[in-house]
Amino acid sequence: MTTEETARTTRPEPARRSPEEPARHTAETAPRLAWAQHAPEVYKAMLRLDTAARKGLDPRLLELVKIRASQLNHCAFCLDMHSKDALAAGESVERIIQLGAWEESRHFYTEQEVAALALTDAVTVLTDGFVPDEVYDHAAKHFEEAELAQLIAAITVINAWNRFGVTCRMVPGHYEAGKHE
Repeated sequence: MTTEETARTTRPEPARRSPEEPARHTAETAPRLAWAQHAPEVYKAMLRLDTAARKGLDPRLLELVKIRASQLNHCAFCLDMHSKDALAAGESVERIIQLGAWEESRHFYTEQEVAALALTDAVTVLTDGFVPDEVYDHAAKHFEEAELAQLIAAITVINAWNRFGVTCRMVPGHYEAGKHE
């Protein structure tokens, strides 16, 4: 037997938990930096900006947008936070799960939500260096100008939060719905 074969045959089976046993969360990585503690004025300004950007937007729509941007930016901390906040706001598990493939799952969302998700994708991933006219025009058909301005602000703010979360390796799994307000 080779060393590799021996390692495979002697490796212990992973522990299995019963369905009744709660999942245990352990940190895969430690946070790099507690940025809010070291830059408290920036953190407070971000909170004010986040609060201002939310005004006039449906809370469930806002959470869908935040989850989608967080998926695109690979921000596990923000995914944890906004999935829990969306559920607390009455969003369904099914619609949250389908966000990763919203373009193929349009029937789960209203036309306004589809327009917001497309705009979120375009603003978050600026592949062409700009938001395509057809994406912007579609959103403009479903939102009044003031709402559209708020939506663009909300998308921009979640992208900033995502960048703090990813760069500082903020650890997901400990957030309780509504605790960020």
